[in-house]
Amino acid sequence: MKEKTARGKVYLVGAGPGDMGLLTVKGLRCLQKADVVVYDFHLNAQILNYIKKDAEFVYAGKRGGHHEMTQDEINATLVQKALEGKRVCRLKGGDPFVFGRGGEEAQVLAREGIEFEVVPGISSAIAVPAYAGIPLTHREYASSFVVLPGNEASTKGESSIDWGFLAAQKGTIVFLMAVKNIRQVTEKLISHGKPPDTPVAVIRWGTRADQRTVVSTLGEVSEAVANHVIRPPAVVVIGDVVRLREQLNWYERKPLFGQRILITRPYTEEYEPLEDLGAEIIEFPTIEVVPPEDYNDLDRAIDEIHNYDWIVFTSAKGVEFFFRRYFDLERDIRDLKGIRICAVGPKTAGAIREYGIKVDLVPESFRAEGLIDAFGGEDSVKGLRILLPRAEVAREVFPERIRELGGRIDVPVTYRAVRPERHAKRLQRFLKEGRITIATFTSGATFTNLCEMLEDDVAELLRDVTIVAIGPVTKREIEKRGLKVHVVPARATIEDMVNSIIEYFTSPQNGCHT
Repeated sequence: MKEKTARGKVYLVGAGPGDMGLLTVKGLRCLQKADVVVYDFHLNAQILNYIKKDAEFVYAGKRGGHHEMTQDEINATLVQKALEGKRVCRLKGGDPFVFGRGGEEAQVLAREGIEFEVVPGISSAIAVPAYAGIPLTHREYASSFVVLPGNEASTKGESSIDWGFLAAQKGTIVFLMAVKNIRQVTEKLISHGKPPDTPVAVIRWGTRADQRTVVSTLGEVSEAVANHVIRPPAVVVIGDVVRLREQLNWYERKPLFGQRILITRPYTEEYEPLEDLGAEIIEFPTIEVVPPEDYNDLDRAIDEIHNYDWIVFTSAKGVEFFFRRYFDLERDIRDLKGIRICAVGPKTAGAIREYGIKVDLVPESFRAEGLIDAFGGEDSVKGLRILLPRAEVAREVFPERIRELGGRIDVPVTYRAVRPERHAKRLQRFLKEGRITIATFTSGATFTNLCEMLEDDVAELLRDVTIVAIGPVTKREIEKRGLKVHVVPARATIEDMVNSIIEYFTSPQNGCHT
């Protein structure tokens, strides 16, 4: 008898209005364990980087009136995937139950007997005004607020909105999806008695790096929207609380507000200071770190580990892949007794200490001569036997110098950096539209791989972008394409690169490049 497939479960998850940090912890957890993700257009695509690699992506985007999938098709997909026994994440911008049709999707699932769970998201109705410095309620200005759909303002057909009641309210009025009908909205409110000088704010792409806010009055806002070319998505806030924006506008005053920074390696917490200062990070890794094609050299070195005087680790990845193989071979950490450990950089040292291993040396200089000085100088190198587990492609300056001075050094390939298989169409569109303002490269490979992935004139795409290289070698690789490198830190670390970006964009001579 054929075994019956267990039913799956659907999570209706609100992704928030755009800022990655506004995705809830529970929403992220649901996303990470999903087998299928059905997602919309109006959400930060960076969220998709947290989906497990073998998950199925289903784009149900709705943009500018164009629907990739009809609502019936979306409903059918949720049901079908759940009946296949899969965990499905229906990822929606904002909150699923605030003008998001999440209630309709939940009804379909309930009728089909499919288990579902709703994970609320932060609605743009609340978050976007807050990021524009506009509190929806304030003891001296408004004690209530109402949220309405602006697409009901059309003069044709019936509307469920009681315009007379709405115009008489002293609280704050928030319209979503109202930009196209902004003239009808304002005319209806004024015709029902709302004063034309009532303050109004229109906020486009709220909580994002390209947030734009136009402040006007009820009588003049439709003209202001046309003059500033404000298009959807935007939130309209009507009421006296708009007057507080001048005092409370915190987000748009951040030093790096308006900067959208491309990072071509996986995101780490070292990039957080950029976000704290108002920048938005676009993560598009152009290298993927994988094990070596064969372990022969590394296994030989591990078998002879007791013969080395020093092990030199040059990166946290080198530490991770070395010890992964070390323990796969069932070696004991006690076998390292008597071997001294050198870590190039504090992050590498931290990665080593996580294994309970003492770091004997962290050189001040990351260059070959600096490392040799840290070992005690040229006269101390002769006779030393050194293990340098490293990437497949790496500079030979240090190993060659050690051999010249009479030392022995083995450099087994411990990991490889390869170009990941991923589409770059969205990034290409962002570059063409000028929505990337800064591009960072942490190696020559991150840059050359990007060139291959974009399949376009990279020099033209990056012409107006501030380019940051982690060091001189990376800088030279970029300059071969005829591009100017604007920022190079003194030390080749992510932390120093981030600090250099902050210094460059906040220094008096450069000003804030927004």
